[in-house]
Amino acid sequence: MQGPDLSPIQRLVLAFYAFFAILFQADVAAAFYRVREARRAGAPLPEPAPGTPPRVTELPSAPPPAPVAPAPAAAPGPAAGAPPQVKAVPPPAKPAEAPKPVEPAKAVEAPKPVEAAKPAEGAKAAPEAAKPAAAAVVKAIPEPPRPAAAPAPVAPAAPDPRGALQLLAVLQREGRLVDFIEEDLAGFPDASIGAAARTVHAGCKRAIEEYFRLEPVFREQEGARVTVAPGFDPSAIRLTGNVVGAPPFKGALRHHGWRAREVRLPPAKDGGDPTLVAPAEVEL
Repeated sequence: MQGPDLSPIQRLVLAFYAFFAILFQADVAAAFYRVREARRAGAPLPEPAPGTPPRVTELPSAPPPAPVAPAPAAAPGPAAGAPPQVKAVPPPAKPAEAPKPVEPAKAVEAPKPVEAAKPAEGAKAAPEAAKPAAAAVVKAIPEPPRPAAAPAPVAPAAPDPRGALQLLAVLQREGRLVDFIEEDLAGFPDASIGAAARTVHAGCKRAIEEYFRLEPVFREQEGARVTVAPGFDPSAIRLTGNVVGAPPFKGALRHHGWRAREVRLPPAKDGGDPTLVAPAEVEL
């Protein structure tokens, strides 16, 4: 005897149903036992008694049943040949509600600090330094002032050659000094040179006395013994010979030196060539 084709889900539901029916219902278990013994003996399967309800071939799809508490003592089994009774599967139990979260306990307030006892009357007040220091106020440290840039070195001004050229022009005009210096005296006898030197000397002396007022650094005669005091001017006094130790120094005067007390050069001519010492002469 073959029943209709069942789907896998129907087969699974039927298997669960048969398992729990055999486990908890004595009449179903007895019928299943008879069917198994008949198959082992090779006898035909027993037919259901007349008036029994038809065999259920299709089962409605339902969710898998929840485990059921064990049933009370089984009732006495039915008479032999009675068909198994089909009982409805109880609906699955609802899942238990999750417990509510326990509220955290409130924090216990810390006890208030006990106030310190006030000092007795007549006691001196504690210095302010003993009081708790307030939070230090952090102040921004100002940046140190940057040093001013050093001024660029100023190049020394070029000396003005006009005064020297003017003096040279005066010596040339009065004493022919430039001509005498630039002349080659190797081919002249001493007598000729001496005569020309007298002329140059007279003219240059006249020019210097006219435009300059000179005086000696030392007024003693040359060859006399003189004393150089401490703090002397090295540019005015030049020491020669064996210079050892510290001043004062004593020695022989070899040259009394010269110092210009007054200079009276004539004013330079405007519009002329300042480098001109002596003009060229052309005879017609």
